Amino acid sequence: MSKSIKKVSEPSAYHLKIKEWPQQERPREKLLSHGAKSLTAVELLAIIIRSGSGKITAVDLGKTLLKDYETLHRISTRSVEELRQYKGLGNTKAITLVAAFELGKRASEQVSEKEQINSPEDCYKHFRSEYQDLKQEVFKVILLDSANHLLRIVKISDGILNSALVHPREVFYPAINEPAASVILMHNHPSGNPEPSSDDIQITRQIVEAGKILGIPVHDHIIVAIDKFTSFAEKGLI
Repeated sequence: MSKSIKKVSEPSAYHLKIKEWPQQERPREKLLSHGAKSLTAVELLAIIIRSGSGKITAVDLGKTLLKDYETLHRISTRSVEELRQYKGLGNTKAITLVAAFELGKRASEQVSEKEQINSPEDCYKHFRSEYQDLKQEVFKVILLDSANHLLRIVKISDGILNSALVHPREVFYPAINEPAASVILMHNHPSGNPEPSSDDIQITRQIVEAGKILGIPVHDHIIVAIDKFTSFAEKGLI
């Protein structure tokens, strides 16, 4: 039985190859001129994919992947076998995508095993630079061993905290797999106000209770707000 090939939307009559685009709009040139942060997810995918097939450009392939899987995270969990089902993505391009996502995961998770977190100040000083230029809230869980050494940092969600974005299972899944002895929760307030919202407090309580059941204590929840922070532990909220 022949394998099925996923189709890419047929280009319009006015479709242009990337090399025919205005130079300042081409993904590679745009990255060189304005930096990687100026590119959309589709444009970054197009750079990794490099070229399309026939009238289908690398940008078309990037758009199709995002349409089908909705987020970069979901694309990053796809196997080579799944990705190469798309017309224009053969083994080489599928392998390149999988390798690029794996490098990104390792870069974001790599932490010195000797780094120890003994206070809210330690946590804030170590991670504040990661939140410095962010325009939206990002929730992370810090995994610790029994001596409070850093094991991994895992990003759980992007966006304003609510129970749909941050669920205890998403927090403790990596903690169980590591395995971690305890965790610290951390997110940012781009507004500059470090005070916890009612949603922050409610979600934290849910996660703390889940941790008690699992035997993985939540030591703290740190809210980073530009040049200051709030510790739930210091406020007696944990």
